[in-house]
Amino acid sequence: MTRGGKVNLKGRRKQFTNPEELEAERKREERKNWRKKDSSDEEEEESGSESGSGSESSSDDEEEKPKNKSVVDVENPNRVPPKMKKASAAAPGKQEEKPQLTRKEREEIEKQKARERYQKLHAEGKTDEARADLARLAIIKQQREEAAKKRDEEKKGKFITFFNFAFFTFV
Repeated sequence: MTRGGKVNLKGRRKQFTNPEELEAERKREERKNWRKKDSSDEEEEESGSESGSGSESSSDDEEEKPKNKSVVDVENPNRVPPKMKKASAAAPGKQEEKPQLTRKEREEIEKQKARERYQKLHAEGKTDEARADLARLAIIKQQREEAAKKRDEEKKGKFITFFNFAFFTFV
């Protein structure tokens, strides 16, 4: 035996079972199963004639199974057995309509909703930024009105001076 008690199978030849051996083993299994089937059929016929012994024959069949099998059943350790679903999850009408979203998708949706909410509040003038904008606009509007008044006064003043100049020159 090697160190560590483990045998390395890499690099060795592969061993295959002869087809003759496989066929012989299959025939032996068929003979065993045939004998069991034949004997169980006879027991069923006997139990059918006797009343109430049907449950005893099924327990006898379980006891008659050989405990040492020549063929070893090996299951795949990577295979995951199907999980049982809850009745609520199995019902097609009661399933959730919403698909599961990834974290990035969920964050993107939340960001978009927050942006829309902010724009709505901004349009109503409830945010600090909106208040500052409205105050700035009010100041600009007031300055423009004052500038327009000045221009009107200057135009009237020029017109009056021009009119006075023209009137006095011709008289």
